[in-house]
Amino acid sequence: MIETPSPNFDERTLPTSILVLHYTGMPDAPSAIQWLANPESKVSAHYVVTEDGQIVRMVDESKRAWHAGRSYWRGTTDINSASVGIEIVNPGHEWGYRPFPDAQIDALIPLVHEIMQRHRITRGNVVGHSDIAPSRKQDPGELFPWHKLARLRLALPRPTRNLMDPHWTDSGFMLALERFGYDISEPQAAVTAFQRRFRPELIDGVIDGECRAILLALLLPRPRGDD
Repeated sequence: MIETPSPNFDERTLPTSILVLHYTGMPDAPSAIQWLANPESKVSAHYVVTEDGQIVRMVDESKRAWHAGRSYWRGTTDINSASVGIEIVNPGHEWGYRPFPDAQIDALIPLVHEIMQRHRITRGNVVGHSDIAPSRKQDPGELFPWHKLARLRLALPRPTRNLMDPHWTDSGFMLALERFGYDISEPQAAVTAFQRRFRPELIDGVIDGECRAILLALLLPRPRGDD
């Protein structure tokens, strides 16, 4: 692990209960790390994982890094105080979004596991930046291999078994989505974020039977998927 301290942090006001995964959204790793360490940027993360699997620690987990911005998850609005943030090097949608290399994910998985163990974070609280800020963010995006984490119980699986459409109205779906954890103040953005995470092959912001069935399964005590 490489130590590259960032000055951009302050004190937590909440216990750590959430793990947020981001992509850097910059052309390369050096520029992303430099920006996260720049006091003028006013942003930071606890860790950066490069494409070749190197882990860079920038803020101690005991401190509040500035990675989430205006965000919400399951009743928490100061996500920075309640979370550990990991930036995963990827150009993102603006600079040429591409799949995440195996070496990068192979390094990320044990890091996620260790953080979850340290803070007793549940897999339902391992989220993407787009999950907590659906109107602002797309990362880590539809190419992120959530299934690899889910297979190891490090994230929720995409439900695939015994799916049943509950035939909710659209407003009923939104209430269920809010119950699951999302900010639904901008409904289409929330639906799009849900799809990006749990049905990435079709991200159209439209509530359909498959979306309803997936969300119903996620609200059950033990969502089941092929992973």
